[in-house]
Order: sequence, then C-alpha cells, then structure tokens
Amino acid sequence: MAWKDKEIEKLYFSIGEVAELLNVNTSLIRYWEKEFDIIKPRKNAKGDRSFTKEDIEKLKIIFHLVREKGYTIEGAKTQLKTKFTGEEKNFRVIEKLKEVRAFLVQLKEQL
Repeated sequence: MAWKDKEIEKLYFSIGEVAELLNVNTSLIRYWEKEFDIIKPRKNAKGDRSFTKEDIEKLKIIFHLVREKGYTIEGAKTQLKTKFTGEEKNFRVIEKLKEVRAFLVQLKEQL
C-alpha cells in the first residue's frame, strides 16, 4: 500500500498569527483575553500563548460583536452570557455567507 501524504493540520496558533488573522494588534487579543472568560489560551513556562481553533472562533465572535455590531465590552459580555448560542449561530451563518460571496466573486472573475 502506498504512503498517503496527509495534510498536517495545525493545532495551536501563536498570538501573532491570531492577530494577523483578525487584522488586530496583539495587545487587543491580550486585552480581550483578560476581559472575556471564554478565552483560555494555553501558556508555556515562558508565558507564550497558544490558541486553539476553538479559541480563535470565540475571538471571531467577540470581534463580530465589538467591531462589526458596535457593542461595548460590557454589552458583548452580556450578549455572550445570555445569548452565546444564538450569537454563535448568527456568526457562523455570516461567515458562511462571506465564503459563498468570495467564491461567487472569484467565479465571476474567471468568466
């Protein structure tokens, strides 16, 4: 049987990678980590943070609430506590729609 190359999926991301992904400063990620209980990155002995995909998804939801919907930090905390599942569902729908739109724009450019 031939060896199949599997695509290696990254399990942990540095704070710099997360900040670049969200297009924000690393200090904002650290601030949100202090303010929101749902973000718990792993830290090594040196104090470097390692974020999982779940942490990144939670940060994207916080970004959506604070930056896109205009909630204050306290308002976003309240939304996450009372309506986390609803906001998460809405966020996921919006993300999928953005992906579909990007695909359609790419398809249009190829025509």
